[in-house]
Amino acid sequence: MSLRGRFALAFATVALLTAGLIALAVPPIVGRGFAQMMESGDVGMGPGMARGAGNGPGPMAGTHARQVEQETTVWLIGIALAAAGGASLLGVVLANRIARPLVTLESAAAAVAHGDLERRSGLADRPDEIGSLGRSFDAMAVELSAAEDARQRFFADAAHELKTPLSVIDATTSALLDGVYEHDDRHLATIREQSHLLGRIVDDLRTVSLAETSALPLRREPVALADLIRSSLADLAIRAETKDVSLTAEGVSAVTVTADPDRVRQILGALLDNAIRHAPRGGRVTVSSSAPDPAFARVSVSDTGPGVAPWDLPHVFDRFYQADTARDRATGTSGLGLAVVRALALTHGGRVGVENVDGGGARFWFELPTAQIGAMRPTTNIQPTITPEVTS
Repeated sequence: MSLRGRFALAFATVALLTAGLIALAVPPIVGRGFAQMMESGDVGMGPGMARGAGNGPGPMAGTHARQVEQETTVWLIGIALAAAGGASLLGVVLANRIARPLVTLESAAAAVAHGDLERRSGLADRPDEIGSLGRSFDAMAVELSAAEDARQRFFADAAHELKTPLSVIDATTSALLDGVYEHDDRHLATIREQSHLLGRIVDDLRTVSLAETSALPLRREPVALADLIRSSLADLAIRAETKDVSLTAEGVSAVTVTADPDRVRQILGALLDNAIRHAPRGGRVTVSSSAPDPAFARVSVSDTGPGVAPWDLPHVFDRFYQADTARDRATGTSGLGLAVVRALALTHGGRVGVENVDGGGARFWFELPTAQIGAMRPTTNIQPTITPEVTS
């Protein structure tokens, strides 16, 4: 049975039960009342009524009283039944009014379930609980629509990113097989580089997916940020030197965080690699750490590059987002580095952010929960080997 029918049946049942109780109660109540009136002699005598030998009413008075009693009972029962019928009709009307917005919401839900994510309930303007339900439904539909758009963009971007190295591999191998290219190490190296790029894309996709579903295993332990910064700078020293970019650590505090050291090193590596790629020749990349909030330690990576356009700032951590639409994959990047940074930081219970620096350049930062806050003293012994300058 539909909800409208259930409401109508409920109203009608209540009305009929009430009428039935009245019908059962009226005869004895009316009869008792008239009997008491007869005994007390309060029943009036109409024309043609005669008294008996005593002070009480005569036979005609008793007959008239019983007739009035029956008529009164019939009228009361009739009124009760009429009231029950009217209440049932009113119940049908009220059931329709109550069920109508729910039917509308049911129709909207069915449309969303069949893929019409632009459908809305049309109940958001109501001030009652049904309006609140409609607003919640509309908010859910908006989120589903956004998630579907993100999913479609993700698959489109993933297909694009995977297609480029696959096309290079296919073209190179075809040229080798057709005799266009000679079988030398140079072309084999191209195939290997593109294969490595494919591997990085797949690994980054897996990392982001596991992190976003809280399925990424973490080996949490107390980690000194200064040690991780030192090792990360040393790992990228040759890459920075090749591009003539200086790496500098400034104001690195003795802060310990609770984190997976390998994953934190991965975050630092991605941010440093991003900064080196965007820094100009002769530019500078600076790493610093602090604990402005006792519960979190912040690591910042700044560069002297062109910075990030204001309209790109909210999206730089999105998967496959490219602030520079002309950039290709010749640099060997997967397009997922900053997305991995955000996913790993959030998995640790931390935060990420980006801002432009006065005078040029951008500053990317991430925060991780602290294990203990040490003395806030700068550490000067973690400079990379290629940088003669030491800043404390």
